[in-house]
Amino acid sequence: MKESNGTKISNMKRRQAAPLNTPTDLKPTATKDISAALNGILADAFALYLKTKNFHWHMSGPHFRDYHLLLDEQADQIFAMTDPIAERVRKVGGTTLRSIGHIARTQRVLDNDAEYVEPEDMLAELREDNTTLTTRLREAHNVCEEHRDIASASMIEVWIDETERRTWFLFEVCRQSDSSGH
Repeated sequence: MKESNGTKISNMKRRQAAPLNTPTDLKPTATKDISAALNGILADAFALYLKTKNFHWHMSGPHFRDYHLLLDEQADQIFAMTDPIAERVRKVGGTTLRSIGHIARTQRVLDNDAEYVEPEDMLAELREDNTTLTTRLREAHNVCEEHRDIASASMIEVWIDETERRTWFLFEVCRQSDSSGH
């Protein structure tokens, strides 16, 4: 028997309203807390990725090539975090970000829409943003530990190390050299 348009629409609406209940042994409060922490990290990762690419695209000056390549490498690393974060949210029974608007409402890393930013200021801003992301990752790690979510905590530990490495590189390229070149 063929479905009528009204039946098709009704069935589609029912399927859309069905909850995305991923089976988990975590308590509902754990799912809520962990999902919120990871979604905050995910929004920050997307915001930091786009800011890093923005600065990569708008880099100029005598160190253009080195900075351009550094920021491209860092942006790739940040973007590589996004899918595992979102998938982890789904694995623990939560739902994740759905749009650019959702990212904008959730992100804590500030955008930079300036027409021109000095290269040294770009690097310093990204260094601070990565430092802030490290802090937020540690906070999310604490939430995961509190709820005994070992898998999420383990993944976050890797991202902390990667974020600290980006911060270190940005710190080093911003250092002023002395008369000997060091």
